Amino acid sequence: MNVVGDATNVLRETPLSVLDLAPVKAGASVADSFRETLELARRAESLGFARFWLAEHHNMTGIASAATAVLVGHVAGATSTIRVGSGGVMLPNHAPLVVAEQFGTLESLYPGRIDLGIGRASGTDQLTTRALRRKLAGADEDFPRDVAELLSYFEPAKPGQLVRAVPGEGLRVPVWLLGSSIYSAQLAALLGLPFAFASHFAPDYLLDALDVYRGGFRPSEYLDKPHSMACVNLFAADTDEEARRLFTSLQQAFINLRRGKPGPLPPPVEPSEANFSDVELAGVRHALRYSAIGSPESVRRWLTSFVEATRVDELMLTAQIYDRAARLRSFEIAAALRDASAAR
Repeated sequence: MNVVGDATNVLRETPLSVLDLAPVKAGASVADSFRETLELARRAESLGFARFWLAEHHNMTGIASAATAVLVGHVAGATSTIRVGSGGVMLPNHAPLVVAEQFGTLESLYPGRIDLGIGRASGTDQLTTRALRRKLAGADEDFPRDVAELLSYFEPAKPGQLVRAVPGEGLRVPVWLLGSSIYSAQLAALLGLPFAFASHFAPDYLLDALDVYRGGFRPSEYLDKPHSMACVNLFAADTDEEARRLFTSLQQAFINLRRGKPGPLPPPVEPSEANFSDVELAGVRHALRYSAIGSPESVRRWLTSFVEATRVDELMLTAQIYDRAARLRSFEIAAALRDASAAR
């Protein structure tokens, strides 16, 4: 995205949230990852972020958020005000009743603070998908039916209803549809649900999906008008040079994944020392083009331009930053930008 013009105060009116993948860093353990996730969630809460979401992935040594509902409960139990949820649970991997029971339990434990974002992908490779006992055929056809079934479990039980989510029924846990293409945008519009787009790694259909969602939205018992959110990468530092250096961790991880050699999140390197081919670099620049990278002023201008271009109602930020302090600092900068806009 090209950033032009001066930044305005749109950040003041756009809630900011955090997406965390519980990254496992090279030389560290999963337990270390969970400790840093908890630290980030507490810091995000103190900084006034609206939501803290965790994403389901499987068989990836660099991501520890496989048991997403468990981690959502861990974070919710260690915080007090921030909304905590999934960004998302990959519904084809699970029976809708099980998901309803899990998030009904979470909502009962932490009332008014739980979000359930659901996605259509498996969050892994085909071999692992089979190990998850998910059938590969018919997923697209099953997904709308599974979403409808899931939503029904959060409604009050009907007379004679034989299968009920206990806990879950009557709790109306907020459900978001997540997507990286037009498909989920169409379904979210049809069902009148909020919609979140994964532009932090799948940028191609962002604007088209938002247009489809808004244009086809049908008011529902959940929403009377469309409500959208987009996720972008955040690499904010005191200087543009330092931010670009931090960004090389994600670049390396992304290219390693495309090379078929996924692993823990690597430490950053100087951009000039990164071992990327021109083709690989072009690919990663395309896939990660919705990334706010730079000093506070550079990031302010980029985020403002993004919100103005997309007209999203909320903005979610994710930061695959190797250094613990630098990751916290990145979110502190984003919060300060929002607060500075509000003070104008």
